[in-house]
Amino acid sequence: MRMLRPLTLVWPGLPWLWLRGSVAGLVLALAFAVVFDMAILATWIWSEFLELPIVVGLWVAAAVIWMAATVSAVVAFPAPLHTGHDRAADGLFSTARDAYLARDWLAAETTLRALLVVRPTDGEAQLLLGTLLRRVGRLSEARTALEKLSRSDAGAPWRSAIARELRRIEQAAAAPRDAAHDEPPTILAIDAAAPTAARAEQAA
Repeated sequence: MRMLRPLTLVWPGLPWLWLRGSVAGLVLALAFAVVFDMAILATWIWSEFLELPIVVGLWVAAAVIWMAATVSAVVAFPAPLHTGHDRAADGLFSTARDAYLARDWLAAETTLRALLVVRPTDGEAQLLLGTLLRRVGRLSEARTALEKLSRSDAGAPWRSAIARELRRIEQAAAAPRDAAHDEPPTILAIDAAAPTAARAEQAA
């Protein structure tokens, strides 16, 4: 598998799309596909309808995208994903889980993010991070993380848990608005001296 990884350099965006599931990689791969297909059509199918400068421009654009994407991928080639149970990653998850249970949110988040650098497809770690973000009130970040997880293969075993967390996020987001509408009437403390003072003024 590792020997085949350099072959992803053949198509722009493929290293990040294939090895990391990156949305940016998908966009780049699709953009190159569109430009490349247009250049082929302009050269061999629409040659009678398009002028030579347009055809040349399409090929130049395809070449520029390919070269820029290839150089970028070579400079920052995605590291191989760890498969199986890596002891270091498992240790990080245990540490993060213990910190989460101890309500040490900062330590838990820091450890989870370090784990996801080592093992970015760890669905359980991503779920725990989303849950943590919800618990500390960072609802937008939590929703983004959980929705991203739900769209990935790593989130498949956790569909029900992800859906439950997303419902809790919606409830938490709606709670302030509901509280504002359903806020009970404010009961002011009664000063015992006030009626006496009022009666005294009437008597005067």
